Amino acid sequence: MNYFRYAILLSLLTLINSLLVAQSLYQFRGPDRTGIYPGEHLLKQWPAEGPPLLWQATGAGNGFSTPVSNGKLVYVAGEKDSTGYIFAFDNKGVLKWKKETGREWIENFPGPRSTVTIVRDLLYYCSSMGKIICLDAANGESKWVVDLLKDLHGINIRFGYTESLLVDGNVLFCSPGGPDTNIVALNRLNGSLIWKSKAMGDSAAYCSPIMIHQGVKKILTTLSIHHLLGIDASDGKLLWSQKIDRQGDIHCNVPWFEDGDLYINDRGGNGLLKLSLTAAGDSVKEVWRNFKAGNVQSGFIKLGNHLYGSRYRPARFESIDATTGQVADTLKFSVGSTIYADGMFYCYGEDGTMGLISDDQGKLSLVSSFKITEGTNEHFAHPSIRDGVMYVRHGDVLMAFDIRRQEE
Repeated sequence: MNYFRYAILLSLLTLINSLLVAQSLYQFRGPDRTGIYPGEHLLKQWPAEGPPLLWQATGAGNGFSTPVSNGKLVYVAGEKDSTGYIFAFDNKGVLKWKKETGREWIENFPGPRSTVTIVRDLLYYCSSMGKIICLDAANGESKWVVDLLKDLHGINIRFGYTESLLVDGNVLFCSPGGPDTNIVALNRLNGSLIWKSKAMGDSAAYCSPIMIHQGVKKILTTLSIHHLLGIDASDGKLLWSQKIDRQGDIHCNVPWFEDGDLYINDRGGNGLLKLSLTAAGDSVKEVWRNFKAGNVQSGFIKLGNHLYGSRYRPARFESIDATTGQVADTLKFSVGSTIYADGMFYCYGEDGTMGLISDDQGKLSLVSSFKITEGTNEHFAHPSIRDGVMYVRHGDVLMAFDIRRQEE
């Protein structure tokens, strides 16, 4: 086989592998990390008491990990008596297995922050104490472990590691936050180091990264404590950075990239920020900033020409014009997590209110709401949706609601 044919075959195999991984990827904020979940024929209005509760499971412990379903099992991370666990429930809420993950965060807001990432038959997770584990998703059998602190010289942060791990093909990306290991790439099959990047030498923040495809480049994009970073995913080279130039170190929201524009929702620094990425992917330029908009950890969504999400002080749900950065409409609602499916927003307020919100080109309407009364501690975990079921985690309790519309 000549070199040209070999190169073509290798490229085809790489493409096929990437497509297979993409088709079996389950992670924080849905398949594309956008908060937009697949689904159709979902309820457009709920009963006053909320959609039907299919099942409720207790015993998930403390924590703010989002429930993730691969269709067979529902996974969530929790903490009990200072020890972390991954719990796997079946589709009736029965615990099938649990796996200890080591010491967990108990200093403030006890429990894990990160959400599991599932690729085919393997599960990946980063504890708040910096332990990355790879498990068999079917039975919890351990495959490999890497410690961000001991193995990669990372430095933990004041609320604990919060990153939900990003996988692209057979590469896993994470942020130890060490002075020489700000970002690293690992082989997802065995945990071996592929490359390390000093980037800006910052410690980590609380952001879960995304992968940007711009021209021929794949660009890992995330926030460190003082910078927005664009890193060449092939070798760890820092392509560009944007300084977070206001006080605050809580940068939690996943960035959003669309048609050459990059949006950052960062209440702990820059507010709501729009940047333009060059066609070559080698630099960014600020388009606008709205310092008053934005939230800490609730996520945001872009649909059409509007950005949607919660806002602090005053607490409300709002839409922002993506061209100008100005507020288009507001709706009084508790600040909280925002996801989207089948034409509706699902908002889980920090006061326990679950809301169903519709929009018409930026015009907002609250259609239905009910209270989550079961569970423990703060309502910080993001909900998720799979096969017409909405999963809500409130501390020790995991709930599954049937949001499917009955066909007439």
